[in-house]
Amino acid sequence: MKSYPVIKDRKIKAAIVGCGRISKNHFESISKHQKNIELVSICDDDESVLNTHEKKYNIKGYLDLTNMIEKVDLDLVILCTPSGLHAEQTETCAKKGINIMTEKPMATRWNDGIRMVKVCDQAGVRLFVVKQNRNNPTIKLIKRAIKENRFGKIHLVHLNVFWSRPQSYYDQAPWRGTWEFDGGALMNQASHYIDLLDWLIGPIDKVQSMISTTRDIEVEDTGVINIKWRNGTIGSASVTMLTYPKNLEASITILGEKGSIKVGGVAVNDIQHWEFDEAKDYDSKIKEVNYQTTSIYGFGHPLFYENVIEVLRGNAEPETDGREGLQSLEVLVAAYLSAKDGKVVSLPLEQ
Repeated sequence: MKSYPVIKDRKIKAAIVGCGRISKNHFESISKHQKNIELVSICDDDESVLNTHEKKYNIKGYLDLTNMIEKVDLDLVILCTPSGLHAEQTETCAKKGINIMTEKPMATRWNDGIRMVKVCDQAGVRLFVVKQNRNNPTIKLIKRAIKENRFGKIHLVHLNVFWSRPQSYYDQAPWRGTWEFDGGALMNQASHYIDLLDWLIGPIDKVQSMISTTRDIEVEDTGVINIKWRNGTIGSASVTMLTYPKNLEASITILGEKGSIKVGGVAVNDIQHWEFDEAKDYDSKIKEVNYQTTSIYGFGHPLFYENVIEVLRGNAEPETDGREGLQSLEVLVAAYLSAKDGKVVSLPLEQ
């Protein structure tokens, strides 16, 4: 097994790169784990954004990533930048011996995802890919039921992501809604939910998809995917950013020979149906794990950080490393290939 440097007797020194929309969850997570990890620098290429965050967090920032990692001693760089930049930034940090955490999707191209994993392997650093929805209490309960084979054979699975992203959302920055840096409704907004289909049900065998675009953007704002898993389960995903007038739901329905569930809410935060042929003691906990949220990001980031800290301390293995991140990226790339060519695409992409 490959060995990595371990950080034992001091705080882990971290920097956040990209101070946009998702970075708030990372600032908060570092604060919650301040006994083990400290924020020592930030980076953003927008000077006004950088200045705002420097003042808010009383920390020195940099406009350039390369400049920052040359001047600041770091154990971990957290990439909250446009997805199309992740591969190059990961390579830059890895070659300096710095571990990387990257937001979703890990890359917008399959070859870039492969490149990220390889360069981190070669440099002997960790690559963590954020999949915080796996830590949602609702999802963890469903995962437990699947591991205990409570569904028996799973016949059908369906995912809905019915959210709203007006034109003004895409107009906030020139990289939004582009193939190169962002990806569309499937690659960007639904990325975590596509990940859950693979993580909960198992490896995917083949996909068939169609996409469409209504907003003034390059990428799709609506897409559907038909899916067949290697275990014989079939299912689908319906995703749109055109819901009027606001986010409606992100839900997963699982129908098996001995059980049926549906988890809904705006971000799979509300188990709405839970029925199995044999009862278990934790069935009564359904209402306890449901939670109210107006945030599509959920509350899983601090739990994700918990694992990252334990890994860097040498006490655990990563829950979602680069190879784990590649699994959902592969499904997403296959969906785009299917939509482009009008064909069923089988996995793996590389034989």
